[in-house]
Amino acid sequence: MNIIKSVMVNQVLTETSKNQLLEKYKSKRLQLQKESEQLRFELKKLEKTRNFQPASLRTHFEKEVNQRQDKIKLIEFQIEQLEILPIGSELKEREIQGIVSVEIGDNWDEIIHTKTIVIKDGVVSEIR
Repeated sequence: MNIIKSVMVNQVLTETSKNQLLEKYKSKRLQLQKESEQLRFELKKLEKTRNFQPASLRTHFEKEVNQRQDKIKLIEFQIEQLEILPIGSELKEREIQGIVSVEIGDNWDEIIHTKTIVIKDGVVSEIR
């Protein structure tokens, strides 16, 4: 019988992966900043048309901008933490589903024990 089980995927932090993560975070931060600026621009543009109620319009746009600002703060925190981490640290990258074969006589505790796949620079380096 086959069952589906969660498998953790961890990434070993190397100079290459650290730089890639930093670039990913910085790119995401820049994208969110651009979206915030675009929302502010759209708000000013819509306020000039006077087809909408200014108060509700402003509230909606401010909410959207604030959500993006919160995401930017989170990304900045992640960048700070990434810069502190030493090379060789393991980061939880994601959780995936895997199929495990179960037979009569198998050790159940061993089957349900969470497996971990360790990746180093895009290559599987270990399965625990």
